[in-house]
This record gives sequence, C-alpha cells and structure tokens, in this order.
Amino acid sequence: MIVLLRAALPIFLAMVTGMVGTLVVTSVLGNHETVALAAFAVMTAVLNPATAAVQGALRGLGPFVAPYRDDPGAAVPVVRDARWLSLATGTLGALAVLCVPALARVSGVPGEVVGELGLLPWLLAAYLLVFASTGGASTILVALGRSRDVLWANLAFGLVLSALTALLAPRLGLDGVGLAWVAAGVAAAVVASLNLRRALGRPIGQARPRRAEIVRLARVSVPLAATVLIKFGVLGVVTFAASTTGARDTAAHAVLTTLTGLIMMASLSVAQASVPEVARAGDPAGARRANRTAALLAVAGTLTAALALLLFGEEVLGLFTGDVAVRERALGLLPLMLLSSLADAAQAVQGVGLTALKRSGASLAYFVLGYGALLAAAVPVARTWGIIGLWVAMAAANGLLLVLQGAGFRRHSARVGTAEAVA
Repeated sequence: MIVLLRAALPIFLAMVTGMVGTLVVTSVLGNHETVALAAFAVMTAVLNPATAAVQGALRGLGPFVAPYRDDPGAAVPVVRDARWLSLATGTLGALAVLCVPALARVSGVPGEVVGELGLLPWLLAAYLLVFASTGGASTILVALGRSRDVLWANLAFGLVLSALTALLAPRLGLDGVGLAWVAAGVAAAVVASLNLRRALGRPIGQARPRRAEIVRLARVSVPLAATVLIKFGVLGVVTFAASTTGARDTAAHAVLTTLTGLIMMASLSVAQASVPEVARAGDPAGARRANRTAALLAVAGTLTAALALLLFGEEVLGLFTGDVAVRERALGLLPLMLLSSLADAAQAVQGVGLTALKRSGASLAYFVLGYGALLAAAVPVARTWGIIGLWVAMAAANGLLLVLQGAGFRRHSARVGTAEAVA
C-alpha cells in the first residue's frame, strides 16, 4: 500500500498543477471579456474530449512497458511504436479541434462568439500534436516506476500557461491564450522527453513503424480512448438534460460536476499508479491484490473528500457561487453526488485494472452498457424527476459499472500467468 501511495502522490499533484493552469485561463478571460470567455467555453467543449481521448489512448501503453521496469533500455522499441500510435491519435484530435468553428456555426452559436475564436483552433491543434509527439512519456514513466518525473512536466505546463496567459491574453485575447497553450505544451514536452530519455538510459531515436506491434498497442489503447469519449459524451447529454430543469438546478449541477472532477483526481491517480503492479503480477492472486489495494485507497480518498464536503459544504460551495438558492440546492444534492463519486472512483480502478491486463475492450463493452443506459434515461428522468432523478440515475449507472467492471476484472485476472494472458 505504501508503494502505491508513493507512486500515486506525484500523479495526483501533476493533475492538480495541470488544472491550476486551466483555472488561471478561465479567470483571466472572465476578467478580460465575456465574449472571449464564451468562445473559450465553446472551444473547450471539443478540446477537453479530444485531449482526454488522446490521453486515454496513451494510458493504454502502460501494460506493454511495465514488464521492462528492471531493464528500461529494452523498452525502447515499444516506446518507438508508442510514438507512432501517439502521433496518429494526436492528429485525429487536432482535426477535431480544427472543426470547432464549423461545428459552432451549425449549432447556432452566435456569430460574435465564433468570430472571437480567431487563431485559437489552429494553435490548440498544434498543441495537441506537440502533446502527442511525446509518445505517452508520462504513461511510460509511470510504468517504469518513475512517477515522480511526471510531476515536473505538468508543473512546467501549469507555470508557463499561467504566466503567459496573464501576460498575453489581455493584449491578444484568445490568440494569446492559444500561444500560451502551445508554449506550455512545448515546455512540458521537452521536460517529459528529457526525463524519459534519462529513465531509459539511452537515446530513443526513431525507426520505421512496426505495424504488427503498433496494432497490438492499438488493441488496448483505442478502446480506452473510446471509453473516455463515451463518458464525456454521455455526461454532456446529462448536462443538457439538467439544463431543462431550471436555471438554478443547472447552476447547482455545474458546481457539483466541478466538485466531482476534483474528487476523482485522487482515485484516478491511484488507478494509474496501480497499472505497473497489476501488469507485472505473475499470478491471479498478485493481480487481484494490487487491484484490491488500489480500490481501497481510491475509496478511502473519496471518503475523505466526502467527509470534508459534508462538514464544510456551505463554505466550499460558497467559493463557486454567490447565489444562496443555488448553494442550498447543491448542498441538498451533495449526498447523491458523493454516492455517485464513490461508485465512480471504485469502478475507475477496476476499469484501469482491465487495461493493465490488456483487456480494455471489455471495459469499453461495460461502459457501453452502463453509460448507454444513462444516455437513454437522462432526458426522460430529468423531465419526470428533475435534477434529483438525474443524480440518482448517475449513481445507479456508476454502481452498475462497478459491478460489471469488478466482475470483468476478476474473470480476466484469472488468466494472469497463462499463455493467453501474455499473447
């Protein structure tokens, strides 16, 4: 457990530093111009899922690198294959970001907001390509037991993004934000690449793509990216459903969704830290023990956050809204949100455990079932039972996922150590 905690802490801090940079961007734009903030919100509606999908694809590299933890240099061919796959997924993400102005026009976004986008789509597309060029360096470092090194790249990103946004956004608007984002991405990529080269103990170089090996990586990485897209997409539909219940309910839902994201950082960091332990296990008992420890830590972290929110809920919610009615609504929904987060934290560990077993396709199937049900129910539930019904539905969906993912992990972990598992 101590080993897992030591590995998870730097990952958690890396997530926090990355979020700080984004919060600074929102704050600077909010004080600069309302139209610019609205345009940035439109942009992030596509950028966030695209970035998350690329990140999800890169996290699928962990189980392929973890076996080389005792001989990092031998992982170089895998790292080269990962770079090709990373560039392919990054290119798809960049193309999606470039489509934002056209999508915004078709969706009926006001012309002044679309016009405010300027060069931002091109600059953020360039950022995604820079991010992809690292070839999943952060995931590879975690798999090699070097999770501390992940923190420095994210710290560089957060600091550069914050400083340049504060300097450029007041003068250049969203173009300044885009330039800051690209510069921060370059800084993070340089730090990550240097740390990766040091961890491997030799230059990475580049070679012709090994198609068969890249396909093996893609069989784990692509379903993981699809899982992330499904989650973002369905939660977007849930937010739309919440918007039909009234302005105050919508605002309360937005606040609770933000808090959920903060709470989930602890469980996601633990889940990522558990990948090398599960992937390196030599038998079912070892894999299940690592997964069980990660699940306990994730639940403990979520319960700690839940206790803090239950004790200081009013004060915390006051940081997000000055509307007393919205705050009271969110406070009343807090127990449901915490229940949903608890189930989500536990199922996330099981899902990442399946990725560590190279069975992310199974996790994708479970997500289609669990979140497919939530997708079908969201609008009817919101119309019938309002915002309370929506959070009950989300908790139920996460509970169903926990059962499916947990059963799936137990079934697939039974093959650990067999020829089928290694193939």
